[in-house]
Amino acid sequence: MPSDRRSPTDAEAPRAAGTHRPGPVLVTLLRAPVLLYDWRMGWVLGRRFLRLTHVGRRSGHLYQTVLEIVGENRASHEVIVLAGLGRSAQWYRNLRVHEAIEVAIARQRFAAVHRQLSAEQATTVLATYERRHRYLAPLIHALLSWLVGWRYDGTDSARRRLVADLPLIGFRPAGAGEPPRVP
Repeated sequence: MPSDRRSPTDAEAPRAAGTHRPGPVLVTLLRAPVLLYDWRMGWVLGRRFLRLTHVGRRSGHLYQTVLEIVGENRASHEVIVLAGLGRSAQWYRNLRVHEAIEVAIARQRFAAVHRQLSAEQATTVLATYERRHRYLAPLIHALLSWLVGWRYDGTDSARRRLVADLPLIGFRPAGAGEPPRVP
């Protein structure tokens, strides 16, 4: 789940129809993992989450967002995240203008390049994520339903519709095929 550090002047983007935004208590809770990375304790979150450092598209300020890793390709050193708030997510909109500054996963940090997965790739990654967390499927389906504003049931057709609303983004080290560096 995303958590953004943004300046109070950063205007909110218009929401896509049917999407929900977390309330202030949930936002505060979701921002807490950023502190773990600030304290050099990102390893506590393991390889389940990453911290994305990105540049504001208008302000030029640096922002940090913690995102859940939903897929990983170890051969290409790529990790994949879901834009849970859709195309209106501030970090997603910033990446459309600027490349990511840094991705931190556990103890690893690297300058990253990103790409948006194709619909076919995204549905495959999402299906794998759901199989890997099959015991949490009812919770995952409920959360995704809340985010998109329609009932997500985990079927192939629903998955295709979901990835059209919530894009999946892959991050890999900027050097071609280089593994992430460990400080």
